[in-house]
Amino acid sequence: MHRFKELEIWKRSRKFCSSIYIVTSNFPDSEKFGLSNQLQRASVSIPSNIAEGSSRNSNKDFSRFLEITLGSCYEIETQLLLAFDLDFISKEDQNRLSYELEEIIKMISKFKSTLKV
Repeated sequence: MHRFKELEIWKRSRKFCSSIYIVTSNFPDSEKFGLSNQLQRASVSIPSNIAEGSSRNSNKDFSRFLEITLGSCYEIETQLLLAFDLDFISKEDQNRLSYELEEIIKMISKFKSTLKV
């Protein structure tokens, strides 16, 4: 078992989630249950799946949760591009969030590769 609060990937993804909430607070009201909600839910799933996976008794189970987490990351990547295409976010925000997300993806992938399954 891993202590998720000590994992850098959990800390970074938690901060990233907060950034997503801040950016989506400026989306149009018509997107409250659309793209804004999708981005928020996917971003919450990143630290949540890391935390849940860390409680599993085997690295194989934890690794599976990290795979799910990576899926959420790629979902967010697509949604950020759509948000930019629809002029909901600036190019600067899209670049900044995409960079942060790419760093998290790298960290998760590297951490996953260190687990002995």
